[in-house]
Amino acid sequence: MGDTSAASARRRPFGPSERFILLGLCWASLMSATAWAQAPSAGKPSVRAVAAEEETQLPEMAAMRAWAQRVLTESPNPEASTTPSPQGPGNAARGVDWLNRMRLQLVAEDATGALDSLRRLREDQVRQGQAEPQLSYLNYEIYARALRLSQAEGSAGFAAAFNSTYTQVLHALSDLQAMRVERSFAYNLERGEQDWRTQLKAAPLDASVHLTQEQIKARVRAYQPWLVFRSVLPLMPPLLQAEEERRYLREQAQVRGPDGTTLSAFVMRPRNAPARLPATLVFSIYADEQDLWRQARNAAQRGYVGVAAYSRGKAGSPEVIAPYEFEHRDVNAVIDWMARQPWSDGRVGMFGGSYDGFAQWAALKRPHPALKTIVPYVAAMPGQGLPMENNVGLNANYGWAFYVGNHAYLDKTSYFDSQRWNRLADRWYESGRPHRDIDQIDGQANPWLQRWLQHPSYDGYWQSMVPQGRDYARIDIPVLSITGYYDDGQISALEYLRQHETHHPRPNHVLLIGPYDHGGAQSSFKAPVLRGYAIDPVAQFDTQELTFQWLDHQLKGGPRPALLKDRINYQVMGTNRWLHAPSLNALHRQNQRLYLSLSADGRSTELTPDRRQRAHGFEQTLDLADRQHSSNTDYYPAPILRRELDTSSGYTFVSAPLKQAMNLAGRFSGELHLVINKRDVDLGLVLYELTAQGDYLHLSYFLGRASHARDMSQRRLLTPGRVQRIPFERTRMVARHLQAGSRLVLQVNVNKNSGAQVNHGTGKPVSEESTADAGDPLHIRWLSSSFIQLPISKAVQPEDEGSSASSR
Repeated sequence: MGDTSAASARRRPFGPSERFILLGLCWASLMSATAWAQAPSAGKPSVRAVAAEEETQLPEMAAMRAWAQRVLTESPNPEASTTPSPQGPGNAARGVDWLNRMRLQLVAEDATGALDSLRRLREDQVRQGQAEPQLSYLNYEIYARALRLSQAEGSAGFAAAFNSTYTQVLHALSDLQAMRVERSFAYNLERGEQDWRTQLKAAPLDASVHLTQEQIKARVRAYQPWLVFRSVLPLMPPLLQAEEERRYLREQAQVRGPDGTTLSAFVMRPRNAPARLPATLVFSIYADEQDLWRQARNAAQRGYVGVAAYSRGKAGSPEVIAPYEFEHRDVNAVIDWMARQPWSDGRVGMFGGSYDGFAQWAALKRPHPALKTIVPYVAAMPGQGLPMENNVGLNANYGWAFYVGNHAYLDKTSYFDSQRWNRLADRWYESGRPHRDIDQIDGQANPWLQRWLQHPSYDGYWQSMVPQGRDYARIDIPVLSITGYYDDGQISALEYLRQHETHHPRPNHVLLIGPYDHGGAQSSFKAPVLRGYAIDPVAQFDTQELTFQWLDHQLKGGPRPALLKDRINYQVMGTNRWLHAPSLNALHRQNQRLYLSLSADGRSTELTPDRRQRAHGFEQTLDLADRQHSSNTDYYPAPILRRELDTSSGYTFVSAPLKQAMNLAGRFSGELHLVINKRDVDLGLVLYELTAQGDYLHLSYFLGRASHARDMSQRRLLTPGRVQRIPFERTRMVARHLQAGSRLVLQVNVNKNSGAQVNHGTGKPVSEESTADAGDPLHIRWLSSSFIQLPISKAVQPEDEGSSASSR
């Protein structure tokens, strides 16, 4: 059945493929320099080496060169007066700093001038105490030197000049320095071209158009990198390969486990290094040819033996693919093999994100003595986040089983077919068929989904995969967990920490969390604007660099990363500051309780600190058989910042304006009191800040099944017609500076949409229910004794510059 007009009009949560697609990306792909693979075909000439027809295809290039020359003529050097001159569009460029002057000179093809500006920039950096200023913009130095060589009489051309210059410069660098330079050549050409064309639309290339200094900087910052990388990215692959062969040794190995299982491992180690080194391990199900060696190389570049190993059935393993089920055995088999190798000093550290983060925790179910530390990012916990959240089965990552399970590597063709997965979710929802039939609707069997649907509770199947209870008391090694407020897997990532804090008297477990999504928390560079929200500048940090700072601290005696000042390190949105606390419970000073209430005049719904003497009920009726309409469609934080809320279903409760600023730090919790005519229901809560400017900022949300509210491992059905008390606490952690005048907004709803199973309330397994089981419409009465609790502490004043402070 195709999309109908009603389906198109019906709103649904952020699309399944759009929401969780990053869960299928190997963390290394997010952080590594992969841009040259996206570049034009190798050997294509460019810049002044570009053929005349190329400039005909891109006429803006000649115009941009002329514009840059004109600006430079009117701005002799950065020490010039900033007083505007009335002569033309370059008048405001006086005082342009050395960096942007260098950019302009590269656009103008003044290679000698660019090199001189770069020299002066580095001299400034030396005076400011910057570390290794000689590496600053070395990618542009290599380009400028090659450009100057190619402009000389008798030159063999730009490609030859670049190849020789790159090789000469890289040979003089250490492995770590060379790695940093190689990473500086990462660039997305398509996005870069979009950026500079956007700039030209805003301020056309017209001599009569006068630009401010900031407009000039914005234009050249957008255009100059594209101009450079357009030339050099096609030339990079053989240069990278040659450098790798000169510096590192490769080994591909088959690892035999105690049960006879064969796993694939890829090893890279420095050629000129001591005989025995500490080793790092990334254990993943995301087998990808390009990433196999890159992951190992990331560690070898920093003086480790880097190992990338893969789950059963992946890469060269002949076994049957079995996501999640054997990592608690297989990871330790690889660690044991590593510790016995002649290049190993017997110590192993692990790192990686999402599934790779889960694998680290799986290994700690029975800790191997050689495993000395782990750094899991956005770690998944099977059964608690995916494929279900608080026992509600999700459609968001339905295609993941095909992505990792179709063959020994990755089925990217099927997984990244967003139209297929979004349309499938809608088709299933419209059909009214049981959730277990969704693969029949798709037309391709999904045996892993069917296996997981047999375990709707957090039962022994899921519990066998990761540590449970007292297992955490045996985890003594240092752990650094990294996640984000808008990470889809945050509930899982923080559950490991909560369990560790609960069962270990002195957990050596550090958390870093900030305004990041699933991909951003793993990335070297965080998106400055995340789904409409501009993150604070201080929130920027390089996950890969921090990881190896931590590994160096634990395995080489290096200093503790400066950002990690305490066990809990969190960036407070809106303050441009990091705060630090000794535990999750120490994040806030009090829990502010707010009740669902009706205003005194009975005309509006409110969040109030005082429970009204007169009880109220808020009635909601929902036809579960109606698949032309949905509810709770806006719970997912996309966008994070919005001007309007969908109030077409459920109830919206609004607090009074805050009289003074405060910090919200932690996860909101509470208790819903309700009466329904069914034996179960799936609930949705969304918490927003309504700013004084009228913007709604998504803070956190809860999605959960009422019958599992008290115990995820055992279902307790509701009694129709009786008051039910439904506690909730497994919400998303957030830290936000709430300004005076802001209000808190809570939306309370029933979850019924194409993003998840539809709970018809019969008491049968939800995956077996269909619209035939809907019966009478769901009638729910939300009682005014219901409340939420907000983790509140005294406001810390925002900073103009990045800083850190203790929350104690």
